[in-house]
Amino acid sequence: MMNSLTGEILEEDVELTLTELCQTCQVTAERVFQLVEYGVVEPQGYWPKQWRFRGVSVRRIRCAQRLEQDLEVNLAGTALALELLDELTQLRARLQRLEG
Repeated sequence: MMNSLTGEILEEDVELTLTELCQTCQVTAERVFQLVEYGVVEPQGYWPKQWRFRGVSVRRIRCAQRLEQDLEVNLAGTALALELLDELTQLRARLQRLEG
C-alpha cells in the first residue's frame, strides 16, 4: 500500500486577494473578517476589495482551524496561541543565531 502526501507550498512574499485566500483555505469571507478582527491575519489595504494577504496568512488560518477543531479553542484563545507560537519561533531563531 502506498501512502501519499499532498499540500501546497506558498512563498512568504506571495500576495493573495480575499477571494484567493478563501479558496486556498476553504473558508468563507465572513470567517476571514473574524480572523482579521482578532488579529490572526493582517491584510494590507483598507477595504476588503483592496485587501492583500501574505503567504503566511494561509499557514496561520490553517493553524487556527486545527486549534479550533482539534482542541476546541475559541477564536480569542486561538489568536493568543498563534501570537505565543510566533514569539517562540522568533526566540528560537534568535537563540540559534547567538549559538551559531
